[in-house]
Amino acid sequence: MFDWRLIFFCILVALSPVVAAGDGQDFLPADQAFKLSASAQSANSVELNWEIAEGYHLYRDKTKFQSQTEAIVLDQAQMPEGASEHDPSLGDVVVYRNALRVGLPLRNDKGLPQLKLLVKYQGCADAGICYPPQKVVLDIDLPAASTIPVAGGETLQQFVKGLKGLTANVFSADLLPPEQAFRFTASVKDAATLQASWQIADGYYLYRDKLSLALQAPANAQLGKIPLPEGDAYHDAEFGQVQIYRNQVNVDVPLIRGQSAAETVQLLAKFQGCADRGVCYPPMQQLVSLDLPEAGTLTTRASTINPPGSEQDRIVDALRHDSLALTLLSFFGFGLLLAFTPCVFPMIPILSGIIVGHGHQVSVRKGFLLSLSYVLASALMYTAFGILAALFGSNLQATFQEPWVIAVFSGLFVLLALSMFGFYNLEVPKSIQAILHRSSDRHRDGSYWGAAVMGALSSLIVGPCVAAPLAAALIYIGQTGDAVLGGAALFAMGLGMGAPLLLLGASAGKLLPKSGSWLNSTKAVFGVVMLAVAVWMLSRILPASLIMLLWALLLVVPAVYLGAIEPLPEAAGGWRKLWKGLGLVMLVFGVLQLIGLSAGNSNPLQPLQRLAGGGGAKPEPEGLHFERVVSLQELEQRIRQASASGRSVMLDFYADWCVSCKEMEAYTFTDPRVKQRLANTVLLQADVTANNEADQALLKRFDLIGPPGIIFFGADGHERNGMRVIGYQDANTFLNTLQQL
Repeated sequence: MFDWRLIFFCILVALSPVVAAGDGQDFLPADQAFKLSASAQSANSVELNWEIAEGYHLYRDKTKFQSQTEAIVLDQAQMPEGASEHDPSLGDVVVYRNALRVGLPLRNDKGLPQLKLLVKYQGCADAGICYPPQKVVLDIDLPAASTIPVAGGETLQQFVKGLKGLTANVFSADLLPPEQAFRFTASVKDAATLQASWQIADGYYLYRDKLSLALQAPANAQLGKIPLPEGDAYHDAEFGQVQIYRNQVNVDVPLIRGQSAAETVQLLAKFQGCADRGVCYPPMQQLVSLDLPEAGTLTTRASTINPPGSEQDRIVDALRHDSLALTLLSFFGFGLLLAFTPCVFPMIPILSGIIVGHGHQVSVRKGFLLSLSYVLASALMYTAFGILAALFGSNLQATFQEPWVIAVFSGLFVLLALSMFGFYNLEVPKSIQAILHRSSDRHRDGSYWGAAVMGALSSLIVGPCVAAPLAAALIYIGQTGDAVLGGAALFAMGLGMGAPLLLLGASAGKLLPKSGSWLNSTKAVFGVVMLAVAVWMLSRILPASLIMLLWALLLVVPAVYLGAIEPLPEAAGGWRKLWKGLGLVMLVFGVLQLIGLSAGNSNPLQPLQRLAGGGGAKPEPEGLHFERVVSLQELEQRIRQASASGRSVMLDFYADWCVSCKEMEAYTFTDPRVKQRLANTVLLQADVTANNEADQALLKRFDLIGPPGIIFFGADGHERNGMRVIGYQDANTFLNTLQQL
């Protein structure tokens, strides 16, 4: 789920130039890949020339000029046309290769002898590696436009010449090497704290959002959240409004120890800065070896195991910093979006069956109040079990996917369906009815309590698979212990998920007639729907062939009751013909499923796909081939093996009861573009269906609440921070994620 802040962040990331290392290939420094020179053609014209190395190119729209001499104004630069190309990140662009010559007209009304010119440009190597934006300040000597008769002209001319020489010396001074401009040091403050420090030379600064620290594997420790101080506000010509550091930065970083024994770790620092003269350094990194002393009491739960740039971590930050009202409003919006996912659809027939089950008593007010009872109970259940799951570190949503639990709830829906068919009536015991009668005449039938119970039970089984908003709320509660705010956020999200159900309840009461013989038929229809919900739940634990048989029976038997095999009377009305037509469709499709089942098929939507001579039936698209890992030790071993061979790793968390996992498997992982993009990636999958101790250890290792979740590791064996995929992504969105990698 996304709010506007996340969308804006993703746009910035997509448009920002990224410098990456590529397959061990050596790349030219920027000043060699793009050799820049300038010369004055006249007092009012300057020419700039780039010699562009083979295999490199410059972007036309990234080439800009700015006069830093107040009395000299630049006119429109005379840029050549260039070549049109398609960039995977920027789209259709115009680039220059081999050489670029730009004419720059000037307005030098005072006849100044020198122009200080700021030139900005950016380019890339064809191999896909892009350089950061380059800023170069040039001092260009301008010829005199005419002789200016001034008394004491020789003295003035000498003064201008000396001033020009002084200026040239000042601005041609060499820049400091990066290790001198930005001195990084790190030390061990105590067994649970590291101290990092940057000494920044005068006239230089570091970008706050470019600073990061990480421990290199193997290590039995992890870094907590890095408490970077607030920087100075600064408007950067390329990055916009940013925060920068000058002089010095000191940071105490909490350390989460995985073992109490002393060990040596490698701390990797990444940072980037600029000189005030307008020249920026490429991203830098420095590796420091630190000896950790023996620890006392270990902290077993990392507060920021999730990558700081991941979606759920940004939502956690929003929970920390937003006001209570804004937080609740955001999660209500998340719930509205979740309401239109397949995970929530089974709630619709359940609620409809409850409303229709009350027959002539249904009204607009009654339908709405029944829906409200159902939704409130469902939201409260999300809140209660969400808080418990976070506080006790277990995934109760997964616990309620145990086979025996699913079987019990499926049986409950079968019992409800049978009551719809009129085999018996379900009602509150007389003693409880008497209590309800004394408490409220309006609620003496106990139906609101029944709706509430069904809402609470339904949320446990057919609630949404873990998505980013739910995961963020649970992580936040576990990190801070603020169960009040986290629980309120979950409650607001539950109300958002139930908002469409409230509309359904109100409209059902308004549109359904108050009485009539049609009511028994309608109740039977909803009884069939509840049986369908039971079969859908059982599909998580029963063999596919048995589920296909149940679907076939669920189609054939009701079709008989709809009159599919009985002749229509001559005076049959339109409704009778409609029901018979529907019954025939159900009957034919059910028979096809029985035929397909006998031929060895198990897909109820394509029952004849394997039959010989089946009219050229299109086979199911083949998805990704994952290698299953069942323990942390096996996972770490496979990552080390992949790193040794220079390959990256994608780890997919999957469960048979996870609807979003099935969607990814059916629609995303079968896309040819996705398969091609991941052709050289080691694909691992952790099946946590059983939710046993090994599964829980894998989830806890990455601080995941449950599937779906996808973790990426680079060829160096380290997780790619900020690139986790939590929840369902379609093929195009997933390709964008892979593109950012």
